[in-house]
Amino acid sequence: MSAGPPAVGASRRNILVPEYRRELTRAELTVLGLLVERPRHGYDLEQVIERRGIRQWTDIGFSSIYYVLTKLERRGLVQVQVPEAPSAAKSRRVFQATPAGREAARLNALALIEEPRPVAHPLLIGVANLPLLSEQEYAQALRTRLAQVEDRITAVREAQQGQAPLPLPAREVFWCSPIR
Repeated sequence: MSAGPPAVGASRRNILVPEYRRELTRAELTVLGLLVERPRHGYDLEQVIERRGIRQWTDIGFSSIYYVLTKLERRGLVQVQVPEAPSAAKSRRVFQATPAGREAARLNALALIEEPRPVAHPLLIGVANLPLLSEQEYAQALRTRLAQVEDRITAVREAQQGQAPLPLPAREVFWCSPIR
């Protein structure tokens, strides 16, 4: 009896896995998740990413949105709704998740929620090198960091209040953060 394809995150060497079962990068899952919410064009994706502060917790640049969309389209996870006008700008093409894309987003989101993964934080590299700093430098660096964290907390709260009501995924990001 076959055990079926490996779970997301499992070793896939020499195994053919359907596209929707292959692990997505964080940028791919972020874009695909926004398209599962509703079809969007590239500029709309950029606006939502900016408005929701998504760049605070994932690496997705403005210039990479169309690259990610092209990758997802090649894998059959999104499809393009071509505007009626033959000369319509490429940037106004509307992308929507396919059924395989919805399943890929679901499986990858589930894996990220279920499976604890190590998170590398640059602060730890700095702390590991404390012998290079004087006590005064370290104390000042912590005060500077605290001021920046407090500024970020204020910005996140303002963003949260300015976007009510938020869709469930965005609400959960704000709820899960220590900034309430």
